[in-house]
Amino acid sequence: MVDTKKEQERDELHRAIWAIADELRGAVDGWDFKNYVLGTMFYRYISENLCNYINSGEAAAGNSDFDFAKMPDEDAEEARDGLVEEKGFFILPSELFCNVRANAANDENLNETLERVFRHIEESAKGSEAESDFAGLFDDYDVNSNKLGSTVAKRNEKLVKLLNGVGEMKLGDVKDHSIDAFGDAYEYLMMMYASNAGKSGGEFFTPADVSELLTRLGTVGKTEINKVYDPACGSGSLLLKAEKILGRDAIRNGFYGQEINITTYNLCRINMFLHDVGFDKFNIACEDTLISPQHWDDEPFELIVSNPPYSIKWVGDDNPLLINDPRFAPAGVLAPKSKADMAFIMHSLSWLASNGTAAIVCFPGIMYRGGAEQKIRKYLVDNNYVDCIIQLPSNLFFGTSIATCIMVMKKNKTDNKTLFIDATDECIKVTNNNKLTPENIDHIVDAFTKREEVEHFTHLATYEEISGNDYNLSVSTYVEAKDTREKIDIVKLNAEIKEIVAREQVLRDEIDKIIAEIEGKV
Repeated sequence: MVDTKKEQERDELHRAIWAIADELRGAVDGWDFKNYVLGTMFYRYISENLCNYINSGEAAAGNSDFDFAKMPDEDAEEARDGLVEEKGFFILPSELFCNVRANAANDENLNETLERVFRHIEESAKGSEAESDFAGLFDDYDVNSNKLGSTVAKRNEKLVKLLNGVGEMKLGDVKDHSIDAFGDAYEYLMMMYASNAGKSGGEFFTPADVSELLTRLGTVGKTEINKVYDPACGSGSLLLKAEKILGRDAIRNGFYGQEINITTYNLCRINMFLHDVGFDKFNIACEDTLISPQHWDDEPFELIVSNPPYSIKWVGDDNPLLINDPRFAPAGVLAPKSKADMAFIMHSLSWLASNGTAAIVCFPGIMYRGGAEQKIRKYLVDNNYVDCIIQLPSNLFFGTSIATCIMVMKKNKTDNKTLFIDATDECIKVTNNNKLTPENIDHIVDAFTKREEVEHFTHLATYEEISGNDYNLSVSTYVEAKDTREKIDIVKLNAEIKEIVAREQVLRDEIDKIIAEIEGKV
């Protein structure tokens, strides 16, 4: 049942975000500018989150009139160490979002004020368990950037608008996560900018419908998991879907991800906070996953969901150590230097728990190309790791129109067959893109769960069948496409042709008569 109040709140929030982005963007490229909007939202969120935490504690102790935001800084200092231990960070009352915003219009040095506040927030976490979660979080929020304006006064004018715009957003009480407003606002902003920014933004964002499908595939039959991992986590939307689908407490040991792009890595950590994931419940690293994986001590993972970059270059066999890396060694060959796709697959398989599932979006070429990729497919099939391949519709992602596919891997399969699903028609068209509806997702997940033969839709292939096809894993090899050409009734067509020929003969006779008459008169 659709909660109309919730939907209204969400629409109102989306309109407010659009308005602020529209007013502030101006000459600034949208994809750059979202860093300012998201950074300000994050600043507001942690300010309110800290205030609420302290005020609730005081209210529970019988001090219901207490308001941390009104407390003198020197008195608040006494609580710093305890709060850093509990919350991972500390903000002085004078540096809270509400107080900085209240003075912003009259602060000639607003840019310096914000820079100082952000530095203090990051420094507050130093030496604590939360240090790595806060370090460099505000690096992309450049208060002195010419993108905001050519002079300090113009930049500050934009910053005032930014604080007011985000301050006026109806994000609800931080304690009330019924609409998960901060997280929802984050996703809306990312989607809005990704669709406008094409490739530059789209590569960091997996649309919500695809995220939902991947996570549902990875959690069939489960009500909880130990932890979720994404080796190319972008802004973290895929990681957080697990919480949305299974529930807040169903991910027992948290969220793990690695991202090579520093801006996106910062966005991912902000996204964790905006979805109210505690600093001790996530571990996001910024490094090249294939060369320098950061979670050796945390694997194996029960759920791995990922949309890694398609066909990017990597060092491959130019690095003689990689063939002995326990992630890649079992296949006996490394992914080609010009196409790292299979390296991500092998990495994910290596870190998958024995009772886990990995659902990974793949570039279709890796399913049929020869050479090293074929050898890796042979390893995967011979060892019975490939559970299912799903062909998706084209145009689902921002910035690329290709029809991708999903590879689902398991280590504890109960049979040695591989299910192939042709889901190319499972979508509706929305503006320039295709979208998976909840019904489409249900249909695909249902077929995945039942593992039954359905003509033109699914096929359960035996090991012999796949090896007989030289380990080709393309869905079109196994699921016959429906013939959509119009069927022609030959008998009926012949009768129609006979009739046309007879009619033509009558017309010819008529014309001959008319010509004969004319010639007779001449």
